[in-house]
Amino acid sequence: MPRRTDRVLTRSGAGGTVKPMKAEPSCPRCGAALHAPGLWSSSWLCDQHGEVAPLQPAAQPTAELLHRVAAASAVPVWSPWPLPKGWLITGLASAGDERSGARATVVACSGPAPLGGVGELVLVAEEPGVGLGARFAGLEGPDPGAVPDTQPPHAKIHAAGHPTAMWALEGAPDRAVYVGEALGCWLWAVLWPESAGFLLIDEFVLTDLREVSSEVDLPFGALSPRLGG
Repeated sequence: MPRRTDRVLTRSGAGGTVKPMKAEPSCPRCGAALHAPGLWSSSWLCDQHGEVAPLQPAAQPTAELLHRVAAASAVPVWSPWPLPKGWLITGLASAGDERSGARATVVACSGPAPLGGVGELVLVAEEPGVGLGARFAGLEGPDPGAVPDTQPPHAKIHAAGHPTAMWALEGAPDRAVYVGEALGCWLWAVLWPESAGFLLIDEFVLTDLREVSSEVDLPFGALSPRLGG
């Protein structure tokens, strides 16, 4: 059984030979196919959004993939650590290419929701203008706008050992959306269902996996449809 989930099968030739075809990068803002760099442009181009950081296909999370994403990332790779009881890492992806490194990362987790049922959490760290966090939030994007730091935060978490204020935004109606700033980047926390936002009320700690990816033993689950769809 293949270890990766970012490949599809296609038939070619008279004999109907089945061969794998690697999924291509997509627009972080809308998911559309991109035009690869060529003679006339050194950037990845979306027909709707112009130059973008290419979102690499999400894959089944493994320790090997985690080390690879963390080593190539110019932005944090956030994960709850310790994970809430019963929670698993269910997806990893990044936006960027070999020249720029990852300009955005996304980590998906799932487990028991605070009010019952299954909860899902997507954490995005990104440079301004990438638009990946806004896409998961259900916002037009690419950025959340000015953080309302004159208003009390709706949640306070710890990110890389520092107290971090988070503000709730009005995103799509089926989810809770929080945004803040940490280590010079936007930090998005998007949770399903909306009531799963209570997860951030207690002592919620995020670790930058670039610093500890070889030291923590994360439990991995099946690829989340939030990333794999």
